Amino acid sequence: MEAALLGLVMVIGLFGVLIPLLPGTALVLAAGIAWAVLVVEDGSGRWVVVAIMTALFLAGLVAKYALPGKRLSGQLPRTTLLLGGLGALVGFLVLPPLGLLIGGVAGVYLAEARRHGPGAQARRSTVQVLQAVGLSILAELTAGVLMVGTWLVGVLAV
Repeated sequence: MEAALLGLVMVIGLFGVLIPLLPGTALVLAAGIAWAVLVVEDGSGRWVVVAIMTALFLAGLVAKYALPGKRLSGQLPRTTLLLGGLGALVGFLVLPPLGLLIGGVAGVYLAEARRHGPGAQARRSTVQVLQAVGLSILAELTAGVLMVGTWLVGVLAV
């Protein structure tokens, strides 16, 4: 019974990668730790599962920030990224949770339109930012799915 509930928490965590209101992979890891604590059987197998899940969590966290940063480095000024973040915050406050994405895109576009003038270059820069955000989400989602898979193997093996 506990495993089913913790599995549901993990699925909610995976949705949290896509919906910014939920903690995402951190929730998956927390559910894995809770499972390891609640398992009654002796042995260290459950902690090996948690260790692997933690390693996957950390790898996903690094990839989530490193891959988009590498893709965008040198291409966009910090002011564009700052205005994108500010737009995301305003959008989140006005229309949660979709406003986060809409406000972020609008902020980046407005910053790039101010820098290059409205047109193809501003749209191209905005698309680059969207691709980088998508890559970040994909990296975290991949880590989350691998964490859940590791946990499922642990549930069956322990």
